Amino acid sequence: MTNSKTELKQRALAAVRDYGVHLTLFRNAVSEWAGVNVTDTECLRLLFLKGTASPSELARHTGLTSGATTAMLDRLEKAGMIERKPNPNDRRGTLVAPAESSAEKAASWFESARTAQDKLISSYSENELEIISDIFERFTKLWDDERAKLKG
Repeated sequence: MTNSKTELKQRALAAVRDYGVHLTLFRNAVSEWAGVNVTDTECLRLLFLKGTASPSELARHTGLTSGATTAMLDRLEKAGMIERKPNPNDRRGTLVAPAESSAEKAASWFESARTAQDKLISSYSENELEIISDIFERFTKLWDDERAKLKG
């Protein structure tokens, strides 16, 4: 029995929703397991993506106040996960970057998941991988566009 397009759309959207929820639950579990605050983990994710960020940018990303952001950065620096550097474009400012060893340390938290992801993704054909990549790339753009709308 074949599903109608409407049913398939509903199934696909439910799968996207469930993926997001379960990814969040997994990241929260990893944070708890690693003994790292969930917000600290989100800060690290942004830094691994961008390379460097200002404390105010991290505050906007995490939704923390400037004082709470400073406390978070203090924790991450004490744990050896980040480094604070002078901002070359603003002599009063600071930039935050992942410490050299932090990528390796954080990667170890996700080793099992990366192996499972590789096994899963390897089970698809080249044509299926094209579709999967296209879907995730388009959803990434969709979420960026929707986030920009909220900012006005």
